[in-house]
Amino acid sequence: MKYVDEFRDPEGAKALAAKIKQEVHPARSYSFMEFCGGHTHALCRFGLEDLLPPNIKMIHGPGCPVCVLPIGRLDMAISLAQGNPKVILATYGDMMRVPGSGGKTLLSAKAAGGDVRMVYSTAQALELAKKNPDREVVFFAIGFETTTPPTAAALHSAKKAGLTNFTVFCNHVLTPAAIDAIMTTGSGETGARLDGFVGPGNVSTIIGAEAYQGAADTWKKPIVISGFEPNDLLQAILLLVRQVNAGQAFVENAFARAVRAGGNKAEQAL
Repeated sequence: MKYVDEFRDPEGAKALAAKIKQEVHPARSYSFMEFCGGHTHALCRFGLEDLLPPNIKMIHGPGCPVCVLPIGRLDMAISLAQGNPKVILATYGDMMRVPGSGGKTLLSAKAAGGDVRMVYSTAQALELAKKNPDREVVFFAIGFETTTPPTAAALHSAKKAGLTNFTVFCNHVLTPAAIDAIMTTGSGETGARLDGFVGPGNVSTIIGAEAYQGAADTWKKPIVISGFEPNDLLQAILLLVRQVNAGQAFVENAFARAVRAGGNKAEQAL
């Protein structure tokens, strides 16, 4: 299958791993953060860390939007669900069991009488608003730049349809800002130890490779955008090693089959 099988080729993976082992400097250590949770999953699923030399350490980043959501925002959502019988709170399923203050969850709020509905898309949240004109449907919007365009599209659709009972509780977050936060709050700790970032492929399809240039320039750390197949990740790690060895720090797009320099302009405009 095009764009899958060739990036899971075992011989190709072995060749990339051999190149990495050949090019690392034995006397130094390398610490790279894969930003995206999808990359962390791929590293574990395919056992890629076992292929890397021991002086390369992969540090797992904040790539899950649930994990970076402030607890106060979840408390607000729970309060919305419990505090007003006219409200239907629509949320993605991965938020249902996340504990807020005191261990409360949206699932427990639902059990206590709150009208919490799990949806799989913003379109389903819009349908709830259409079918319940006497209720206020609040969509609990979370995620990095990848899930922001569907939220924006829902707002446009609601306006076009004349819906007055659809609201977005917006909790979308920005990837370059998160990189800045990692480096700022981690100075002396994680930030100081990092030698580079594996940039998230899915986010980058929206914002483009150029969006990371400011972070690379500010923190003097290489950022290599990667796809999610095992050979994608090994190639990105090899490119990071080469930049570190050369004393360079720039943005490199190793996922060119999906990511453009300027990203998706139509979704950015939306």
